[in-house]
Amino acid sequence: MPSPTLALAALDIADAEPHHMARVQAIYSHYVQHDLCSFEEEVPPVAQMQARRIDVQERGLPYLVALKDGEVAGYAYAGPYRARSAYRHTVEDSIYVAPDMHGHGIGTALLQAVIHRCTEAGFTQMVACIGHSGNAGSQRLHASLGFESVGVLRHVGFKFGQLVDTVLMQRALR
Repeated sequence: MPSPTLALAALDIADAEPHHMARVQAIYSHYVQHDLCSFEEEVPPVAQMQARRIDVQERGLPYLVALKDGEVAGYAYAGPYRARSAYRHTVEDSIYVAPDMHGHGIGTALLQAVIHRCTEAGFTQMVACIGHSGNAGSQRLHASLGFESVGVLRHVGFKFGQLVDTVLMQRALR
């Protein structure tokens, strides 16, 4: 297995473009179908993923892909934390890495870039709503970049026949 440093040397973080979205959808579909990190139960079609990307980018928020040797190895974005205007300075991050690319530093590179872009855009807080309290990898990733655990919402989701928690983590951006 290559070291994370070697993997990052060949990694480019870029704005997601329409031609990336089929691969983004393929990565996401794995988590929808096999994991508790997403509470979505039906895989959205590529057209819906395109619409989501456009919505995020039209809000001036980052929707990024990690390109390893030119191929999408993961993606991340920030969206509004809540719709009401009082939350306008707070964003929520989402990160998904191709299942065969874990452990190469891709999630870290993506989250660092999302944090940087949101800070530069003037946002003050970032929230991570981590599906499934057993998702230790995502919790470690967020903690390594300055997020603090602020709570657990018990049994708020139901997927694969089980009740699922959401872990809330938060980081100041300025």
